[in-house]
Amino acid sequence: MSFSIEGKTAIITGAATGIGHAIARHFVDEGANVVFSDMNEKRLKSGCDDLADLPNCRLFAGDLREKLNVANLLSTALDAFDRVDILINATRSFAVTDPLDPTDTSVETLLDHNLNVALRTSQAVARRMILQAEQEDTKPQVAGAIINISSIAAHRTQPELLGFSISNAALEQMTRSLAVSLAPQAIRVNAIAVGSLMSGTLRDTIAEHPEYREAIIAGTPLHRIGTASEVAELAQFLASSASAFMTGQIVTLDGGRSVLDTVQRPAH
Repeated sequence: MSFSIEGKTAIITGAATGIGHAIARHFVDEGANVVFSDMNEKRLKSGCDDLADLPNCRLFAGDLREKLNVANLLSTALDAFDRVDILINATRSFAVTDPLDPTDTSVETLLDHNLNVALRTSQAVARRMILQAEQEDTKPQVAGAIINISSIAAHRTQPELLGFSISNAALEQMTRSLAVSLAPQAIRVNAIAVGSLMSGTLRDTIAEHPEYREAIIAGTPLHRIGTASEVAELAQFLASSASAFMTGQIVTLDGGRSVLDTVQRPAH
């Protein structure tokens, strides 16, 4: 059993900041060739300024809602490293939804950002992984690994998060469907459903509402807030041969928050 991803080539979307950035940097440190992709070119270059001269790093700025940019992203990886072994769909957009406002377009927007981008990118990369496997002398045990970053919001009911919850639930169903569809080609597809992580967005929220931090901790059995580096380490496991017999799974990383019933029986 090996957790090594050294020499593998990974495309990581949403890599300018947050979870995507943490995963991409971790993969670079572990010896993988990494294409950092993000739609915000300025933020991407700023966050990766110290990586620009590394031979195992490339940057790609483009809006993956446009099909041409998906093709250009794949070409960037192939031009630099000749192949793609790992795709991590970490592009994540968040917005509050008014569930009773028919003019609110956040559901459509979040489905486009959080689901459709991952689907189109997965389809393009999977076709390349299949081609690479066909060119091998013997059929590989694993031809590629696709990992989607989801949220426990997919399984929790918060009306103001309608669009975010729906898009993540759809992403998890996409994960299962693609896992079955791509299994004959030895491509594994899994997802990581994350709880509250200490990110820039959460820091801003806590700065404005300090009580929110205590509420999260109180609702998390492990009594702390997670880190993006913990997601990166789990992503490495799912990308490595250590998880070679694992596909179609939604792995939850939330400190136990999603299994806690917050309505407790009264004490006797």
